[in-house]
Amino acid sequence: MRDIRNFPGQVLILLLSFVGAGIAIYLTTVHYENVPLICSASGLVDCARVLSSSYSVIPGTTVPITIPGLGWCAIMAVLAIVALRLSSVRGRILVAQFVWSLVGMLTVLYLVYIELVRLHTICAWCTVLHTVILLLLLITIVQLQRAEPETEMQTERETPKIPTTR
Repeated sequence: MRDIRNFPGQVLILLLSFVGAGIAIYLTTVHYENVPLICSASGLVDCARVLSSSYSVIPGTTVPITIPGLGWCAIMAVLAIVALRLSSVRGRILVAQFVWSLVGMLTVLYLVYIELVRLHTICAWCTVLHTVILLLLLITIVQLQRAEPETEMQTERETPKIPTTR
């Protein structure tokens, strides 16, 4: 319980990772089970068109891109759990989370380009997942900014002070 109060950003990262994983699991299930999507199928928002396009699978395979998306969310969740459990490596984990979320955001930018420029339509489910990844990036940036002063304060506390006498 102490970890949750001390690291609310990590808890939020963990929860958002679960949301992202849930969306990825749903879209992967839709892909393999061929069930109808719970989404608009006309106009600017057309999930079926996006998810049935050639861009919805890893090039050269029939594997949907939702599977690497699920893996991305799982790794982000593991990083959050490690940050909550092992405070000794928290600084490194924060950097890893930032880099990982940056990789996710670059992928999002590519996928949004595909949706808007190539397909001229968007997927509502994908947009929610893209928003989750953007939020995760923003959270990691805030955490890195807050961690710098903490690190400086710890260094000051750990450095022995030599008493001055006059």
